[in-house]
Amino acid sequence: MVLLSAQSKAPGSEAALAELCRLYWYPLYAFVRYQGHAPHDAQDLTQSFFLHLLDHKALSHVNPLKGKFRSFLVASVQNFLSDEADRAGRKKRGGDREFVRIDAESAEERYRFEPVDYLTAETIFDARWAMTVLEEAMKRLRRQYAAEEKTSTLEILEPFLDPINNRELPSYDQVAIELHVSLSAVKTLIHRLRKQYTGLLREEVGRTVSDPGEIDDEIHALCGALVASEGRLSP
Repeated sequence: MVLLSAQSKAPGSEAALAELCRLYWYPLYAFVRYQGHAPHDAQDLTQSFFLHLLDHKALSHVNPLKGKFRSFLVASVQNFLSDEADRAGRKKRGGDREFVRIDAESAEERYRFEPVDYLTAETIFDARWAMTVLEEAMKRLRRQYAAEEKTSTLEILEPFLDPINNRELPSYDQVAIELHVSLSAVKTLIHRLRKQYTGLLREEVGRTVSDPGEIDDEIHALCGALVASEGRLSP
């Protein structure tokens, strides 16, 4: 698993950590912004935090038998921000070094739509993390269907992959007409799609936990985070 690789000192561990951070930097950035930091400072702090993980081998402190990268990150960044409160200056934080690329314009455009009422920073972080996991699994699924030249089929069936059932589903009859197949074939296609997507989702979640036995619990927690956000987060 990627998390275990990042925890180790083996060759490639830095690349494994960088890959996780590249995918999941925005939930962390939004968390830092929600603590009241200005955009530039939030970019600097987020970058510095990733460097802190690398420079101080912080991942080695995660229990290898039980560790979720998501939970570790949010607890670690809280401690990091607390420590940084007494420091100032970009150079002091190592801000002249770049570990992952942060698209400042995109980050602020997305942050503009974050809810500012009853949702806590932790709730937003977990929900954003969940959305990123689902998005990455979906990207991989689209690539697989594109390779088989079945992109149009996926576009028609995609509503059946809604993790929290907040979209109205088309009828099987409608899908059968659009795909020019029988009703039984529609059921088979949907079953196959869900199985394929679930497999990719489990693989993606598996990259962020230390123990495969934690995958189901993490998926349940991510779905709970989406429900808790009550659809208040924009894509």
